[in-house]
Amino acid sequence: MNDVPEPKLDPKLELRGNYRHSLLIPTRLADIDVYQHVNNVVYYAYFDTLVNDYMIRFGGLDMVRDPVIGLLVESGCRFHQSLNYPETIEGCLRTVKIGTSSVRHEIALFREGQPHPAATGHFVHVFVERGPQKPAPIPPRIRAALEKLLV
Repeated sequence: MNDVPEPKLDPKLELRGNYRHSLLIPTRLADIDVYQHVNNVVYYAYFDTLVNDYMIRFGGLDMVRDPVIGLLVESGCRFHQSLNYPETIEGCLRTVKIGTSSVRHEIALFREGQPHPAATGHFVHVFVERGPQKPAPIPPRIRAALEKLLV
């Protein structure tokens, strides 16, 4: 068990400028739940889209063929405002820790025109050999891309 407390992101202090990469993500009608807002599990899909889009486009990740893949081993989300349909949100990404085989991403989802995020969260990926799933060093091209987001 880890004795270091997890950092808590204060949405009032989080601004777009605190992040190094962004991606516009349109909400879909299918994202809406019975309460007429984006369902909480969909926020994780937005996080996944943001992180993987970045690693594919800028790190050359090939999810089908790469011998080393990143597995999501930890995630978290704090909800600050409801998102709805139709709207386009801005997913913002930064890297806060890179180890030999793991990386911690922090994410914020912003509504159009809003200075503070509707949600903040994190993903931790551990890179492993595809077959045996033993930890492996982060591939150099992906590491280089993630280092560009490091804060």
